[in-house]
Amino acid sequence: MGLSDALWRTDGCGNTLAATDENNVCMKPESDKLTGRVGEVWVFGYGSLIWRPGFEYDDKQVAVLAGYQRSFSQASHDHRGTAEAPGRVVTLAPSTGAQCKGVAFRLPAPATELLSALDIREQDGYERTHVEVILSSGASVSAITWIASRGNPSWRDHESLDDIAQLIAYRKGPSGTNREYLFELEGALEKLEIRDEYINDLSVLVRALRYREINQG
Repeated sequence: MGLSDALWRTDGCGNTLAATDENNVCMKPESDKLTGRVGEVWVFGYGSLIWRPGFEYDDKQVAVLAGYQRSFSQASHDHRGTAEAPGRVVTLAPSTGAQCKGVAFRLPAPATELLSALDIREQDGYERTHVEVILSSGASVSAITWIASRGNPSWRDHESLDDIAQLIAYRKGPSGTNREYLFELEGALEKLEIRDEYINDLSVLVRALRYREINQG
């Protein structure tokens, strides 16, 4: 290896960096035991991908994404609501010190067609993003996920948990009722022994609204 080769390295996201750059979050660890293999394609699911991935995969592990938390801040005009009455679906909101536990799927590389299909499924404000997650095996891998960021046309901010529950309890779209989406996510997290107080609290509020409606009817 020549001197020029020694001055550069490739990080976990495929970027070329100076060998002395140790601060980049995508830097590949020195030990192969702590990182994914070259050429692997991982997808991180934190919402409906957990309980309804809709694709085949080679491996599946619980994974942790640092610095984010689930948030029902995204309006759904195409799946769990309509243009006139949009529902609410989960996205990831940056939060210092937070951790989001979800599921990482290892796909058969290069997975080009599958990722394109997921781009279509995860639309209405969601964008394909690369993140670093820690698998339950202890490996740190670069994964693809879809995040609807603050400021996109379907972003809904400053809604209280009660406001969100009121919408989820009654909205529905081509993919089903909004409450089904919430309850499926809650159940899937429970099966994986992932506790998310935000999801649990929201589920309690939605069930209370539905119970009240049934008993008043």
